Amino acid sequence: MVHFGHANQLRQAKAMGDLLVVGIHSDEEIIRHKGPPVFNEQERYKMIRAIKWVDEIVENAPYITSLETLDKYNCDFCVHGNDITVDENGLDTYRYVKAAGRYRECLRTEGVSTTDIVGRMLLMTKTHHQIDSMDENDLVKQSRQTSEHAEHIRRDSSTHSPYTGISHFLPTTKKIIQFADGKDPNPNDKIIYVDGSFDLFHVGHLDFLKEARSNGDFLIVGLHSDTVVNRTQG
Repeated sequence: MVHFGHANQLRQAKAMGDLLVVGIHSDEEIIRHKGPPVFNEQERYKMIRAIKWVDEIVENAPYITSLETLDKYNCDFCVHGNDITVDENGLDTYRYVKAAGRYRECLRTEGVSTTDIVGRMLLMTKTHHQIDSMDENDLVKQSRQTSEHAEHIRRDSSTHSPYTGISHFLPTTKKIIQFADGKDPNPNDKIIYVDGSFDLFHVGHLDFLKEARSNGDFLIVGLHSDTVVNRTQG
């Protein structure tokens, strides 16, 4: 499931070098080492390719990263989040590049993970995003409830994944602005506006935005607030 945390990890990785090559595992590799993926490989290839910090993707990348893989794509080092990932035998998937000193770490994004997202869906609450109207005690209580539910999922061996973890995400202006281009339209540009909830962002959303952008020169995307989405969609 491609989400904001992945995009933030790619942003950090790109800042460590000049060219970012992203290896994406096939469905077969993920099923073998972790379990069935939410998005199939073609959907994941398309979504990662669209993230602005990505210069190139490697399809059907091996689950265990080797020096041969880095050399094949002229990469100086490999970057991953600061969590341990293991293969089907419980061994570190980055052991070879770590031993060779060609491994770097970036920070995982607080508060967003696959487990967190699944926990939100299963809780089926309408208040987990409404931070404006909640005092500090309410926020702590809501956060603890979501975390406990997600922790239960994480401990279930049938849903366990080394990529998931429990954390709390409070988006800040400083963090969000790092994802924006910050550019203005030119005077003669044809400006297109679209809006929506874009919840659980997927390839359908991506295709829609590409089609909208093709009809003009500058695309502005309006996002509905959590209050509006809760009222109209749940």
